[in-house]
Amino acid sequence: MDTSVARTFSFAGRIVAILTCLFLAMEIPAMSESVDNVPLTADKARLYAPGPNTSQEAIQLGPGSHLFIDDHLIASQISVERVVNVPERDPAIPNPIVTGEEDGCFQPYMTITHDAATGRFRMWYGHRVEDRNTGRSHIGYIESDDGIHWDKPPSVLDDPAPIQFGVSVVDDGPNAANPAQRYKYGWWMDGGLKLATSPDGLAWTPMTDQPVVRHNHDINGLFYDPLRKRYVATVSVYRGSDTWAGNRRITMQSNSTDLKTWSTPHHVVVPDPAVEDGEVQFYAMDGYLQRGGLTIGMVKVLRDDLKADDPPDPPEAYGMGYTTLAWTRDGEAWFRDTTPFFSPHPTKGEWDHAHAWIDEQVLVDDEVFLYYGGYARGHKVGRFEERQIGLVKMKRDRYVARRAEDGTGRIVTPPLILGSGSLTVNVDARSGSLRIQVTDADGNPLPGFALDDCQPVTSDTLAAAVTWERPLADLAGRPVKLVFVLERASLFGFGL
Repeated sequence: MDTSVARTFSFAGRIVAILTCLFLAMEIPAMSESVDNVPLTADKARLYAPGPNTSQEAIQLGPGSHLFIDDHLIASQISVERVVNVPERDPAIPNPIVTGEEDGCFQPYMTITHDAATGRFRMWYGHRVEDRNTGRSHIGYIESDDGIHWDKPPSVLDDPAPIQFGVSVVDDGPNAANPAQRYKYGWWMDGGLKLATSPDGLAWTPMTDQPVVRHNHDINGLFYDPLRKRYVATVSVYRGSDTWAGNRRITMQSNSTDLKTWSTPHHVVVPDPAVEDGEVQFYAMDGYLQRGGLTIGMVKVLRDDLKADDPPDPPEAYGMGYTTLAWTRDGEAWFRDTTPFFSPHPTKGEWDHAHAWIDEQVLVDDEVFLYYGGYARGHKVGRFEERQIGLVKMKRDRYVARRAEDGTGRIVTPPLILGSGSLTVNVDARSGSLRIQVTDADGNPLPGFALDDCQPVTSDTLAAAVTWERPLADLAGRPVKLVFVLERASLFGFGL
């Protein structure tokens, strides 16, 4: 779609937005105080540390996926290793899919949506301005039938107001309460998060001329949390602490149900020099995807104390970036993994040799499309040519495996109340098997649900049905424990 087509397509939407502003009294969001002086506490920013869930209170599980990213569903395990499942680059994908020079990508912050009804993908990303000003950007827009090959050339949408950095779009869906404001757009300018709305994602109207959440670093994002029915602003702050040397970029979040009033931001990602070496910083956390009761985010780790090559090319090239996992079960406290989830390409000269920052996750059938920003040589090198967007894919829900490499491994859950009459497993058991025993809350095997009553799973599958001599529905409302027995298999989670 070229620029003229996009602007023609958006004309009707623009008229709707203008009329809405004229005839409907839009409430102006309340301005927040700057978050720079919020006391630095890590009570909601935690590092993942292995440890069993020994609570005897039964956990109610509803329908959906239940993953073993952390130990929330593990009371004990024997001969099982936690393995972060690193996505593999696919040479069949023509990366980078959005380029710097041809497609104008300047800041690889993006939003990608997938319409399951039409099959179309839409991408908004940070596009350079005409004079290549390093402190300004536009909204690049592009569409695709498969999420891999994109219609070129991209469009450059009209700015709702001056934009420094950021392209974070929320689609409230076809049933949005106010169709004229179905889409929300967040970006950084004038010292904080600014917002605009749109009926179609193409023609944008600013909500206010002032930031709604003030913060001193130029990266932020907007996300809608359907589990808690609220918007979440993820903002970056540059500040010091008694626990680390110098100023560093850290991450905070603020919540709002109406985009007008925002909670006092709290820290969700901070460095921990006690367990991490080097100058660990965080450019952002984004790419949120909800699976069951878990919200999974992608953390962009920055290491300006590292260089992609030795000696660097050019000599002043510095900075490397990689992605780690983070997750929350309550929408407030975030746990961050220190093990890299996705790292720069190891080969010098590759377009993503210095940075590999995942910025978006899109669930597509049995896969997750992971879109990421890649830098070739360093943090501040070739901003207009070497900051580009690529794609890797992985099978659905396979972020972390619990693997029994040799012999027999066993995982026992805390007491659970299973809100479902059937259970499936996401497992790679091609070289072995997986069986499940169901016990009562005290660990006593239940008749018809013993290990020998379970049909073993021996395949690589995302949702293999598990069957016993009796139907699982017989246990409705009763606290039980699941005992997973793995023989040379990797278990990622189970579904109800």
